[in-house]
Amino acid sequence: MTSCSTGLQIEGHKGQIPLIILQKETGILVSLWMIDRIGRKKSMAICFLLFSVSILPLYACTHRTVLTVFIFIARACITGGWQVAYVYTPEVFPTATRAIGIGTGSGMARVGALITPFIAQVLLKSSVYLTVSVYLICCLLGTVASLLLPTETKGRSLQESTQSTMEQKNMERPHGSETAESSSNTCP
Repeated sequence: MTSCSTGLQIEGHKGQIPLIILQKETGILVSLWMIDRIGRKKSMAICFLLFSVSILPLYACTHRTVLTVFIFIARACITGGWQVAYVYTPEVFPTATRAIGIGTGSGMARVGALITPFIAQVLLKSSVYLTVSVYLICCLLGTVASLLLPTETKGRSLQESTQSTMEQKNMERPHGSETAESSSNTCP
């Protein structure tokens, strides 16, 4: 067991599986409750901001129980933010580019998943403050980025975004040049 200057200790996850599951389920339930009440963009921003605030006690030398509570809240918030992103992405992209949008987002998440073990394990051994700072800055950037997203999809159905996209494509096309493929893709 390695101890750092803030009192944070690195140890195994023995016996913590139920707590980890509860963290994720809590984040999912809270995000599901928020997205239809305040919108997707604000929900994502709140989740990322609450994560950032919840990891601030890691800078201080506090009791282990306090750290556990704040880490629980932080993990629930980051899980909730991820779930909101997965709801938002298909709603904002038209059918024709939905797979590309979701695939790109998923690919960026995989890059994050590759970098996280380095930050969480290797960098933590040299500096707790630097490690926490990386997560804090990334989530604060995520907060700003989610607030700057161009479209709020609250109250819009998936079919509305698809139908408006197809109507826009048909208006851009010269009259009479509609192909059999494009006419079969239109929404009823």
